[in-house]
Amino acid sequence: MIEATALKDQIAAFAAGMAKHAPPEVIASLGAELEKLAASQIAKGALPVGAIAPDFTLPDLHGVNVTLAKVLARGPAVVTFYRGGWCPFCDLQLRSYQSVLADIHACGAELIAISPQTPDFSLSDVEKKHLAFPVLSDVGNRVARIYGLVYKLSDVLQKLQTGFGNPIPKFNGDESWELPMPGTFVLDRTGRVVVAHVDPNYTVRLEPAAILGTLKEIA
Repeated sequence: MIEATALKDQIAAFAAGMAKHAPPEVIASLGAELEKLAASQIAKGALPVGAIAPDFTLPDLHGVNVTLAKVLARGPAVVTFYRGGWCPFCDLQLRSYQSVLADIHACGAELIAISPQTPDFSLSDVEKKHLAFPVLSDVGNRVARIYGLVYKLSDVLQKLQTGFGNPIPKFNGDESWELPMPGTFVLDRTGRVVVAHVDPNYTVRLEPAAILGTLKEIA
């Protein structure tokens, strides 16, 4: 059953609350940085619909390797790249996808989430959010880079995230300050990209209903 409240509405409610409590100059800086990212057209370099998704092998939170080709051998896959558990919009997205996990499985598909966090922080995500799907660590953004999602945070965003109490280099285990654009790909069992949702605006995420609609079409 699809959740009663759409993901976009949950995100809008959170953003509205943040706008009320955060200093106006912080909100203005975040907005300006999002506009710069959008103007850079960085999302145009992401893996497009119709492409064959590059195979990968990444460790889960227990260090067990998960290979995309093996997942696809069992059926379609939903692969979602997220910034990290520190991101409230990623938190809402992962919880929202968890709420329809049974429906995804009913379509014969599997859901995989990937972030640049080290396995310890991925474990924290799973435990806090009660996630029952594979959460993989892409340390160094190796796979996200192949999928065309990686960008470096500007000096302004680095300072803002540090001020928010988000030591991203600590979470990711490197000093690159690189993150993936949030991207969700629905793959048929041949690995072909049926849906590619990539947006430099990290508050915009693919709705669970759209995922399920696609999976039912290709089942």
